[in-house]
Amino acid sequence: MNILRSWREQKAMLRQRFAHLTEEDFEFKNGEKETMLNKLSAKLNKTRLELDLLFAELQQY
Repeated sequence: MNILRSWREQKAMLRQRFAHLTEEDFEFKNGEKETMLNKLSAKLNKTRLELDLLFAELQQY
């Protein structure tokens, strides 16, 4: 996947689409990106594949 948008832009777009997400939902330390993605997946009630597709979709806007 080609990343065209910054992480800040992607977070803003997700928070706009899913109002119940908070800034804390996007926090992660080095090496803990997968943990953060798994938590997002659970909070959004989406599989990791669906979450990956959502991030890919954000690159299209």
